[in-house]
Amino acid sequence: MVIPVAMWSPKMLRVIFLLVLIQWVFVVSYGKKGFSRGVRVGPEPKTCIGIVPNKHRENVVSIRNFGALGDGKTLNTKAFRTAISEIQNLNSRGKGGTLLYIPSGVWLTETFNLTSHMTLYLAKDAVLKASQDTNGWPIMDPLPSYGRGRELPGGRYISFIHGDGLEDVVITGQNGTIDGQGEVWWNMWRHGTLKYTRGGLVELMNSKDVIISNLVLLNSPFWNVHPVYCSNVVVRGLTIIAPRDSPNTDGIDPDSSSNVCIEDCYVSNGDDGIAIKSGWDEYGIAFNRPSSNIIIRRITSSTPFAGIAIGSETSGGIRDILVENISIYGSSIGIRVKTNVGRGGIIRNITFSHIYLENVATGIKFSGNTGDHPDARYNPMAFPVVGDIAVLNVVGSGIKTAGSLVGLRRSPFSNICLANIQLQGKVGGSTGSSWDCKDVEGSSIGVTPSPCQQLQRRGSSFCHNAFQLHNFDP
Repeated sequence: MVIPVAMWSPKMLRVIFLLVLIQWVFVVSYGKKGFSRGVRVGPEPKTCIGIVPNKHRENVVSIRNFGALGDGKTLNTKAFRTAISEIQNLNSRGKGGTLLYIPSGVWLTETFNLTSHMTLYLAKDAVLKASQDTNGWPIMDPLPSYGRGRELPGGRYISFIHGDGLEDVVITGQNGTIDGQGEVWWNMWRHGTLKYTRGGLVELMNSKDVIISNLVLLNSPFWNVHPVYCSNVVVRGLTIIAPRDSPNTDGIDPDSSSNVCIEDCYVSNGDDGIAIKSGWDEYGIAFNRPSSNIIIRRITSSTPFAGIAIGSETSGGIRDILVENISIYGSSIGIRVKTNVGRGGIIRNITFSHIYLENVATGIKFSGNTGDHPDARYNPMAFPVVGDIAVLNVVGSGIKTAGSLVGLRRSPFSNICLANIQLQGKVGGSTGSSWDCKDVEGSSIGVTPSPCQQLQRRGSSFCHNAFQLHNFDP
């Protein structure tokens, strides 16, 4: 059963508050005391505010002006689609764009498309709720970098809130809620009755100058936030919630996108917290658009899969990624890099730093044999190239396995840097098992438990530069 925010129990609220408090205490305490071996937390937090201008809108219209009723029962699809059409007309006559105001209330609607130079603004206690009539979700073409739907051959359902080829788009509010009511979709997946790949909650394609902020996202049918083929994207201040058993409800998935900043979000869902992607096998190789220049910081995550993941769809390449100040609780994996034979693509220049793990089964996991293929036409000789990845300044407790780093025999993972990592088992004891390494090589310093021999090479310039850049003084 889907539980509205207003009906969250005191116990649920206490759990969320406790997780946020733990993260705050962690940052403050380590900022005062310092990690061992020289890790520092700066007094002034970095922020992405201003990277994409949040422009003043010349026009403001309310969804009520178009006949919508916020009673939770009236289907307001016509009102939303008419409002977007009117915004296009207003924008064609002047500069500055238009804000669509969603007042407090529960606004039921089918899917709708955004337009350029607009702000979708959800007031406090506003709930934008997706219709559960799956026949009202249009079918669209598969992404060219995937070649087919991610779950099934053929097309895919459109996302609840969608946009393609847009510029200057803001989705924000006073912590208003977007509720995908995904249970009907999850059950179709469980029962094998899906005809097409599920749509997500928010997807923007081929767009630039995008801000998504200060919202609660609930119960997405599929991936929650999916900027794909986008540039200049800021995602901040989101609370993303879905049941732990909800299938494929990834939190935030930048996909073949560049210049992306994700910060100050809380994710508790049924799959990876954040996963960076770039296309699937031969289709992603042909499309050839990497994910690059991405910053992820100050994320609190509790998921059954990975807190932060790279892949497994990596065929366009993934490079120049910084992940810092992350807290991960109760997950299967903390830090994850996953790819496969047939993917191709280059995964390079990625840094994870200042990571806190608690009750995580495997702290760090890199694997070269993860993920399925779109069809039998993938090239088994298209090996991914994985290297220049630094994992620095990690503290973990309740860790069962410190790490598993298994590359590919024909394409070993190279130049992996591990530094200042302290992983413990329950109640301060040692981990249940240490490290599993194969077809991988790299350097390490100040790592407990001691990593495998393949990761104990000294003299890496990449490691040295990572130490310097992230305030590590060996």
